[in-house]
Amino acid sequence: MKTATPPLAVVATSGSRLTLADGRTLIDGVAAWWTACHGYNHPHIAAAVRAQLETMPHIMFGGMVHAPALNLARRLTALLGPGLDKVFYTESGSVAVEVAIKMAVQYWLNRGERGRTRMLAFKGGYHGDTFGTMAVCDPDDGMHTVFAGLLQQHDIVALPVDTESFDALDAYLAEHASHLAGILVEPLIQGAGGMVMHDPAVLRRLRTLADRYQLLLIFDEIFTGFGRTGTMFAFEQAGIRPDIITLSKALTGGTLPLAATVASQAVFDAFWSDDPSQALMHGPTFMGNALACAAANASLDLFESEPRLAQVAEIALALQKGLEPCRTLPWVVDVRVMGAIGVVQLTSIRDRDALRRRFVEAGVWVRPFGNVVYLTPAMTIDAKDLAFLMRAIHTVLQQEHP
Repeated sequence: MKTATPPLAVVATSGSRLTLADGRTLIDGVAAWWTACHGYNHPHIAAAVRAQLETMPHIMFGGMVHAPALNLARRLTALLGPGLDKVFYTESGSVAVEVAIKMAVQYWLNRGERGRTRMLAFKGGYHGDTFGTMAVCDPDDGMHTVFAGLLQQHDIVALPVDTESFDALDAYLAEHASHLAGILVEPLIQGAGGMVMHDPAVLRRLRTLADRYQLLLIFDEIFTGFGRTGTMFAFEQAGIRPDIITLSKALTGGTLPLAATVASQAVFDAFWSDDPSQALMHGPTFMGNALACAAANASLDLFESEPRLAQVAEIALALQKGLEPCRTLPWVVDVRVMGAIGVVQLTSIRDRDALRRRFVEAGVWVRPFGNVVYLTPAMTIDAKDLAFLMRAIHTVLQQEHP
């Protein structure tokens, strides 16, 4: 926009540091929208990408396949555990969710049920910026309200966070389930919709309702996957499994675009046919990109060889202690932490652009949205750098109501 501060020119990255063209260095508290889970420029990922580049950067995934994609699929399904067995690659989180919605609707079409064409999603939710995913974001308070008249209609309701709202959703589904293909939710935390956290019991309630009304349960773990909430995947904390899960962002350690939609064998079986009309007709040009798959395999190597989840637990403790002083500020509504996610919620933010500039002046890259200031640092962040980030947030916020 005309009034916005021009973007900062970054010339180099390392660990949790951003080097600007003017020579300044910022500590990154966002990890490139929480993708750079191992920090920037991890040598193991860089070496894997270089080796793959010398051999084969990309081939079409229509009628061909390659070892990095096959290996990654085996490793992802092993990590996700029984019940999530079939991997479909795309190149962005939004498209991964689009594919999940497409799978859910066509699952019923292939089974001869033509009326199940809508999704049940939740207020406060965010699932992407394409037309298909905008339609399952919060229609009233989300960032895409300007497109309301152009989007497909879905059922957007309150998340069942207690007995009363669970009963209300149960009653709603008793009346409306016949036109629904599935339930779509961000497990444990609604990210870009406001960093709103909920208990694992919510996911168990949704699994119960999905089974009761024969709906496919889809978990959007593009934000929460790969250790961000304290477990490798958020759904593990609920002790249940979805029918479809979407993954992206930290999948490649923040190096290359890649996403995956992983489905159960039962979902896959609905498409396994000699009839061409039963196939899932979706094929991104860079589907299963070999360079991206090599980066993702290297990222999984690091989760196996380096103590990422232990580091997340340490970050969580540090965030709880370091952000707590913000709670005393009169314009702070809440301070909350889950895994390597720390959130300071304000009554409002009057000028987010000005607030971002103040953070840059303080030597940190922190990018507020809505009414929240948040940290999603690299899991490898140095303790001193994390402490600097938290002090900067408190210092900037205590100066005046931003």
